[in-house]
Amino acid sequence: MAIMQLTIIPLGTNDPSVGEYVADIQQALTREGVAFQLTDMGTMVEGTPRQLLGLAADLHALPFNRGVHRVVTQIVLDERRDKVVHLHDKVLSVENRLSNKPTTTDKDLNT
Repeated sequence: MAIMQLTIIPLGTNDPSVGEYVADIQQALTREGVAFQLTDMGTMVEGTPRQLLGLAADLHALPFNRGVHRVVTQIVLDERRDKVVHLHDKVLSVENRLSNKPTTTDKDLNT
């Protein structure tokens, strides 16, 4: 299982707001049925590397459907093969450490 951080940047638009493009991406992810989380700086998506990279290519194409002529896509892919990871696991692990609450999650997540 892997987690991908994806930021898609349409260039050359007449408006500095990219909310309509972000909404298109969120709708596509919902239709795809994958686990994802929108953040202020991008979108986190959970899946297999093959699934995520194919999905990134599909999402990269969306702004072109709105008439954009140039799109920059930034991808960060984090894959662990020693255990299954999910969105929020790293955050929970750090929060547990900060609150000094030893749990099995701390031992299992090893961030």
